[in-house]
Amino acid sequence: MKKLFWLCLALCLALPAAAQREYGLRFSSLINDELTLENAIRLGLENNSDFLAAQQEIIIAEQKVKEAKFLFLPQFSLQGTATWYDLDYPMVLPDSVANRFIPNNDLLSEDMKHQFFGAGISATQYLYAGGRFRNTLKMAEANLKQVQSKYEAVKNATVLNIKKSFFRLLYAQHNVELAEKVQQKAGRYSRSLHTGAWNKIKAQYLLSRLNSLKSEANNELQKAQLAMLVSLNKELNSQIKVRGDFKPVEVELDLPRLNLWAMEFRPELKAAIYALELDNLAIDLALSRRYPDLILTGSYERLGFDNLDDENKQISLAVRLPLPYNLSTQNAQRKAEQKQSTLRRAAIEDSIRVQVAENYADLVFWQAEVISRQQTWRDVQKLLSQAERAAAPDLTALEALDAYYQTGRSYYEAIRQNLTAKAGLEWAIGQDL
Repeated sequence: MKKLFWLCLALCLALPAAAQREYGLRFSSLINDELTLENAIRLGLENNSDFLAAQQEIIIAEQKVKEAKFLFLPQFSLQGTATWYDLDYPMVLPDSVANRFIPNNDLLSEDMKHQFFGAGISATQYLYAGGRFRNTLKMAEANLKQVQSKYEAVKNATVLNIKKSFFRLLYAQHNVELAEKVQQKAGRYSRSLHTGAWNKIKAQYLLSRLNSLKSEANNELQKAQLAMLVSLNKELNSQIKVRGDFKPVEVELDLPRLNLWAMEFRPELKAAIYALELDNLAIDLALSRRYPDLILTGSYERLGFDNLDDENKQISLAVRLPLPYNLSTQNAQRKAEQKQSTLRRAAIEDSIRVQVAENYADLVFWQAEVISRQQTWRDVQKLLSQAERAAAPDLTALEALDAYYQTGRSYYEAIRQNLTAKAGLEWAIGQDL
């Protein structure tokens, strides 16, 4: 029985540890050296300070909406006072102690002097405020929508940066694999070469060039890994690899439809629209100061000069009409701000159309270019296989390897630009294709 008990205990301790290791292998970029694009985006968003700050802005804006709703509710207050005094002349206590009136010593009996107590509750309800509370709530709601749009803009920009880094690293990994393959072929070819003394110099040069190309590919891989770690906001001494489909993509869409989508989905434009709405509400809020306030108040209190035996009750209805000097200036200021928002919105619309057109042109170009380079790469691969089977390698074989590598690298670069152009177009229209 003891052996069975210890065996069960060991299993219970081992299972959580195994589960934790599996979680680390699947979700930690420091342990898992093959990140997919989806995991990279998730990790990048989780660690991006601008994105996290935008999330907090949404929380702040949501709380401001709640505060604006509280304006419609009665405002209650509880108060208790204890006052010790010695007066030669009557006085009214300050507002902080409820403005209570206390007579001087001559008007009170000897046992009522020098101390006064009070406790009460009061409520204030605005029955009418010229629409100020309603406009304040609308402004808080519009501000929340604007903050949410800015959050989406930060998210889209962060995702675009991660995608660019991801495709750059994916390209660099394939480029290194190609360079290593070419170097292996070059080493195998060089051992079979039978050339004269002068051709050996040229062969040595070609081998050195192929080695340099591999070193450049490794250096480019290190830079791409560093850029990926920066995008993920991870430790810069980490080693990381990515995994995904490295092949061309094709999108068949027309520019007018993409512009319509951009006008509908781009969060920057939505933020500009909500900014204009905020300015319109600010004008209404400024104009609402011309109208009177209708205020209902009520209070109940117990008070006295040695005890709380006395009782006061009151309900009041007040009308208050403010007479501000700066009403016209604030109105003019708000209208100028509204005009600024209108101009900014028009500028953002023009900028978005330019961004969509540029990224669409890039995608169209690289969709056609990658097909052309793909066919060339396939032809060169086929020709190299035929040449290897047809005859023993000579000096021109090393030159052919250089052309082989440059053709493959050019094709991989076209794939990278094709994928990056698609990501840029998705950012420009504000949604995935």
